This record gives sequence, C-alpha cells and structure tokens, in this order.
Amino acid sequence: MLNYVWLGLLFLGIGVALSTDIIYQSENKFRNGDPLPVEIQFDEPYQENVDKTYEVTLSVDNKKFNQFYNTVVDEDIKQKARVTVNTEKNIKLLFFKVDENTPNFWKNMAKVSGDEDDLTGTVELTEITGETAAVGSIILEKITFSKMKEVTNSALDYAGIAVEIALGLIGIMALWLGVMKVAEEAGLIRIIANSVRPITKFLFPDVPSDHPAMGAMIMNISANMLGLGNAATPFGLKAMEELDKLNPEKGTATNTMCTFLTVNTAGLTLIPATAIAIRSAAGSSDPAIIIGTAIFGALCATTVGITATKIFEKFPLKKGDASNWFKSNVKGFSILLGLAAVILLLAVTGALSSIGSFFSFVNPELFKSIIQVISILAIPMLIFIFIGYGALKRVKIYEVFVEGAKEGFDVAVKIIPYLVAMLVAIGIFRAGGAMEFLIIFLEPFTNFIGMPAEALPMAIMRPLSGSGSLGIMAEIISTHGPDSFIGILVSTFFGSTETTFYVLAVYFGAVNIRKTRHALAAGLLADIAGILGAVFIVRLLFG
Repeated sequence: MLNYVWLGLLFLGIGVALSTDIIYQSENKFRNGDPLPVEIQFDEPYQENVDKTYEVTLSVDNKKFNQFYNTVVDEDIKQKARVTVNTEKNIKLLFFKVDENTPNFWKNMAKVSGDEDDLTGTVELTEITGETAAVGSIILEKITFSKMKEVTNSALDYAGIAVEIALGLIGIMALWLGVMKVAEEAGLIRIIANSVRPITKFLFPDVPSDHPAMGAMIMNISANMLGLGNAATPFGLKAMEELDKLNPEKGTATNTMCTFLTVNTAGLTLIPATAIAIRSAAGSSDPAIIIGTAIFGALCATTVGITATKIFEKFPLKKGDASNWFKSNVKGFSILLGLAAVILLLAVTGALSSIGSFFSFVNPELFKSIIQVISILAIPMLIFIFIGYGALKRVKIYEVFVEGAKEGFDVAVKIIPYLVAMLVAIGIFRAGGAMEFLIIFLEPFTNFIGMPAEALPMAIMRPLSGSGSLGIMAEIISTHGPDSFIGILVSTFFGSTETTFYVLAVYFGAVNIRKTRHALAAGLLADIAGILGAVFIVRLLFG
C-alpha cells in the first residue's frame, strides 16, 4: 500500500504543478514582458548618457500593482533596488533583493526564479522630474514553469533534510542503544517487561514477555508519552530490529510491527510541549489549556488505531474462523468498547464538559509542572539506573555499551534511502499544489462536522510532515490568536496525532520492510480519529 501512496504523492504533485504552470502561462500570471509603471528616487543626481550604477527606491501605487498582477496589497510599495546604466547597449538593468517591504507576489517570483532571493529586469525612463527623481516603467525577468521549479527546489531540499535527519540520529542512536544493551545484559529490560505484561500481552501477543523487543517497545511508548522524542526513536528502531528477528517472512510487516507503529502514530503524549511552547510564544493567557484536549484526541486515536489493527490483522479469515476470531478477542474489544461508551456517555450527559472545565481550571499548570520535572530528570535518571544496575550485576558496562552503540550507527545510516524517498515525495506533493486541491475536495466534509476551513491544512499536513504542520500551526495561531477557537483546535491537532508517513518510513526502513500490510491504513484511521476527537472536544469545551 505504501508503494501506491508514494506513487500517488509523486504523480499528484508533479501533475498538479504542470497543469498549474500551463494555466499560469496562458494567463500570463507573472506579466512577462509587460511594463509596470513606477516612480524612481535616485540616491544621487541622475546623469544622462553616463555609465553608472545608482541605488534607487522604486515606488508603486498599490492600486496599480493590484490591477497589474491581479493580487491584493494594502499599502504602496517602496522597494530598494539598484539600476545600472549601460549607454553602449542603451539599457538600464534593474536588480533588487527581496526584503521585509517586498510584496509577497514579488517574493514568490524571486523564490522560483533561481537559488537567490533576488529579481532582475530592465528600466525605461519616460520623464526626469528632478535631479534625483524620475517616472518610468520596469519589466521584470521572465518567469516560466514556476510550480515545476518549486517542485524541483523542494525535492532537492527535502532530500538534504532527510540525510540531515538520519545523520543527526547517529549520536542519539549510539547513546540509547548502548544504554539499552547494558540494561538487556543485566536483565533489567526483562523485569520492566514482566511488570506490564497484562497490557503487552493484549497488544503484542506474538512476542514473548522476556524477549528484548518487548522491553524496547515499552521504553519507546513510555518515552513518547513523556514527550522524549530523542529517546523514543532509538528505542523504537531497536524494537523493530528485534521484532524482525521473530519475523518468519522477511520484508513483510508482522502483526506486532503494525500494532506497534499504530501506537506510535497515534501520538499519545501526556504533555504536548511543542504546541504549548508555540502558544506561549504567541502570547497565550493559558498555553497549557490544550493538555486535556490533546490527551482526549490522542486517546481517541489510540483506541481506534489499536482496534483497527486487531481487526485488520485477522483478514482474510479462513472459512469457519470468524467465530473463533471474535471469541479470542472479545475481552480486549470489550475493554475498548467500554472505554468508548464511557466517553460517549460523559459527553452526552454533559459530564465531560464539566470534567474538562475543572481540568482546564485547576490542573493544567500543576500537571504541566510535574510532567516537565519528570521529562527533565527522565534521561539522566534512565542512564544512571540502567548503567548502575548493569554495574551491580557485574556487566562489563563499557564493552557492552560500545557494542550496542555500534548498532546505532548502522541503523541510522540504513534508514537514509527510505527517508529520502518519503520526504521527497511529500515535498513534491506539497510544492506542486496538490494539497490545495485535496483541501477543496475535503472541505464539504469538514464543514459538515464543524471543522473550520482554516484548520483543514493543519489536519492534512500533520500526518505528512512534522515541520510542515508546525509551520502551519504557528501561522494559524499568529493570524487568529492562540486563545481563539481555531488556535486551540490546531494546537490540539498537533498534540493528538503524529507524523504517520515519517514514522512508517523510518521504522520500516530500519528493517527493510517493503510490504507494510495494514500499518498505513490503521495509522491513517488513528489520525482521522485523533482529528475528529480533537474537533469534538474543543467544540464541546470552547466552541
């Protein structure tokens, strides 16, 4: 399935970009060859028939600019530029770099015209109105295939970002896999796994409780819940390596792998620290108010994701196995359905609103402080406990640590091709403009469920890209305010879900899994449930 998704991202991105460029060309969107009237203020007296370079200020009436480019600019344009007079060729060359005063339309033209943030063109003076003033027109450089250029630049940028991410993981991977190796040799991981055996037996019934994969999965999930992403990824990659040792069919994801990744993509975190930080920086009066709503959304995602994996992994069923399958899973599904029923009952009776209001009024700051203290102490304490326990058990901690650290280097390098493939496809899909068409397609549904159209880009981007969704969230919060309904909603989106495609690319890439089975479908269902849960709880409490 991941193959078709990857192919779809590429084809949609390139196809939409090419179609858009054809439309732009037919409409002459960038006014190639057309003169724009301007007023020019020279930094020194202008001398006719003299080769010279002048620093100038271009002034353009906003109404003329809007009419010329069919855009919306509220104020007159004042652009610093440079004019070079060449009397031999009888031309005046224009050059300027975009700055904070440059209209967005010109910024976009500069972005697609090359690697630099500048524009060039020619100047025609129609009248000298003073020693340092003139009126005339400018013709900027020709812009063609702007969307395809954006696609090219984005593909190259994302390929570099993928390598940077993978190389940045080397040190973290070496540290945590070294620590894990010591804990494993000392028997501590087995003790941790046995302590939560009732839960792990339901989630991962195919993995023995004393297997190294179980401890790594537990550590990964715990680190994610505490918001320790730098520790969670190495634990997760280690878990995938150990799970692959139990895999009878190499290259194909097992049921446990799919369930494990779905739990990861559900994004259950006790404190969405990044979203809180963005809200705080934007001047929110209560940045931590989203803790409760984010946990609710993530619980919805986790519940649906686990349910989906448990259902998908049993299909196709052999004849006569349906009743046996239901009987063997009735206990687990009873727990999940019971949890869903309690949440629904609380919502219908209004009790959830009261609980949410009480939580947002009394607990967030205290809860935030406790989790922050735990998060700060967690990494040094884990290292101290794991290494200290290994020393007590007379493990050769240094040699064992180095042995585990070597594995970290190999894993980090191994995932580079998978990261490049996925991030480049996402970059092309985004730069090509396909996401805008997807937003238009989904807008009727989002209107039906009460999701504001302004929040839809965040909901779509979150499973695709962490940095992309972070940028969209920050932009929406700066536009609508951190404490507005939309500001709280997109913050909850960020805390309720994870970057599904990134997680699948990294984790499956670490063990060369090509047939992902139902992992992507379950992960996306979890994302949808997290988004719907976020819309429900935010509208209930703040709508």
